[in-house]
Amino acid sequence: MSMYEIDPTRDERWERLLAAHPRASIFHTRGWLEALRQTYGYYPVAFTTSAPGLPLTNGIPFCMVNGLFGRRRLVSLPFSDHCAPLVEGPEQLHCLLAGLQQRIDRRDWNSMEVRANEAVPVEDQPENEDLVLHHLDLQPSLQQLFDGLHPSCTQRKIKRAAREELSYEEGTSESLLHDFYRLLVITRRRHGVPPQPFQWFLNLAAHLKDSMKLRAAYKDGKPIASILTLRYKQTMMYKYGCLDDRFSAMGGTQFLFWHTIQEAKSAGLSFLDLGRTDVANAGLLKFKDRWGAARTNLHYYQYPVGTANTVKVIQTNLVKALCSHLPVGVLEVAGKVLYKYAH
Repeated sequence: MSMYEIDPTRDERWERLLAAHPRASIFHTRGWLEALRQTYGYYPVAFTTSAPGLPLTNGIPFCMVNGLFGRRRLVSLPFSDHCAPLVEGPEQLHCLLAGLQQRIDRRDWNSMEVRANEAVPVEDQPENEDLVLHHLDLQPSLQQLFDGLHPSCTQRKIKRAAREELSYEEGTSESLLHDFYRLLVITRRRHGVPPQPFQWFLNLAAHLKDSMKLRAAYKDGKPIASILTLRYKQTMMYKYGCLDDRFSAMGGTQFLFWHTIQEAKSAGLSFLDLGRTDVANAGLLKFKDRWGAARTNLHYYQYPVGTANTVKVIQTNLVKALCSHLPVGVLEVAGKVLYKYAH
């Protein structure tokens, strides 16, 4: 089979493929790709075995990204927890990966990475046990879902939020976006990493429109926690979260997650995707486990093997130590400069 290159943000067949394919996610959409292009300057491209003029039956989207030292990589997709190849079977997948390997071997790019949310059947690819994905099945009743939450760490926090009379706001308004970002900056500073550029969230709101929603918890008018969720087909996804740690005992984050679950249930959605977690992050793993979510391994395919962007600029010990002491304004500038290389 031959391999063809298309622009998924311009080819009208792309959205029809997403509508029909069961593995399509919010990360495959034009909106996500356009936000990546507009914020970071990444060039989106997809590879398919479908010839021009014929219906699109498969495709793997990538962004062409440049590293700090000039290395050119194909990543499917930057800042995406998972991005399954949209293929009809192993033969198509093997053909596409083989074609991409040939182009890397002739130095069109230095390497590639495919962030599948299931095993990619490729020989000589080591099992990746470092990353997991949490999914919460929303088919049980709301009461059954609540009963499945951790009694002390989750149920109790939701009840505490009610006693504290926390207020709830949602949407994509300018005020919500600024409240979210202020909390994000102080959360990232606490973790010793720069925040994503503010423009990234502006572009997500502009391109994803109603598929994105900000949710914020307030105590006496003061924002204490906020999360960003994405909705696509039958899945609600938690993507970003932040809080003012001084108010963590009030259960603001749990309050927001429970609102999200109730909304997803009322809309008839099937799953809550809690996103990717590094197994080394024990605290985040426990938090997601306590919602009754099931774990599955994420399988990232790399070629050449072992060329993943593991030494990310914003995750070095030196940068973490520095970022935890930087003034907020300087930290925001650092995020604008460094984040495009962290993909």
